Amino acid sequence: MPLVLYYLAPSPPARTVNLVLHALDLPVEYKTVDLFKKEHLAPEFLKVNPLHTVPVIDDDGFILWESRAIITYLVSKYGKDDSLYPKDLQKRAIVDQRLHYSNDVFYVIRQLTGGIALRNEAPTPELIEKVKVVQENIEKLLTGNKFMAGDTLTVADYSFITLVDLVEVYCPPDGKFPLTKEWVSRCQSSMKDFEKANKEGSEIIVNVVQNFISKS
Repeated sequence: MPLVLYYLAPSPPARTVNLVLHALDLPVEYKTVDLFKKEHLAPEFLKVNPLHTVPVIDDDGFILWESRAIITYLVSKYGKDDSLYPKDLQKRAIVDQRLHYSNDVFYVIRQLTGGIALRNEAPTPELIEKVKVVQENIEKLLTGNKFMAGDTLTVADYSFITLVDLVEVYCPPDGKFPLTKEWVSRCQSSMKDFEKANKEGSEIIVNVVQNFISKS
């Protein structure tokens, strides 16, 4: 029985989970939950996740939501080794630290993107300033590291890579963040099926934001 993924392709957390599923080469049944049509508020979905968020997985009856919890669970259960989520406590602590910070980044991006896509609200200067801080912090985290949590690819990279496309739409880097640029290229070449698992959803939401900004 394949694992079921409830998702919406443009969602960064949903794309993160999809990338990890591809990395693990797991069979998946996809079920789209369209937030724009309020399908996340339908009674049948609320039975799956009463907090009405995506992504959600159903692993043979085990229901789990929240992308960071999902990807660490998937790698712990199905990974051929612990490279993506190390068992060494100190290495894992750094990965977890980065994952927690990626949630802070997502909160900022969600405020901006949700405002545009769902409420037709223009980005505020205050939120744009927060994105600039995020850009600076990502560059700092990559100083001395090839990837987010060291010199090897981990789940932390999967959590950040689906956010950076939107970060750079709101605040074009203009060559100011070379480590981030190199890291993005590294992720694209290291993550299995990067284009297939991420590109379509990324382009949808990036185009929505770009079109809104160009008209405002």
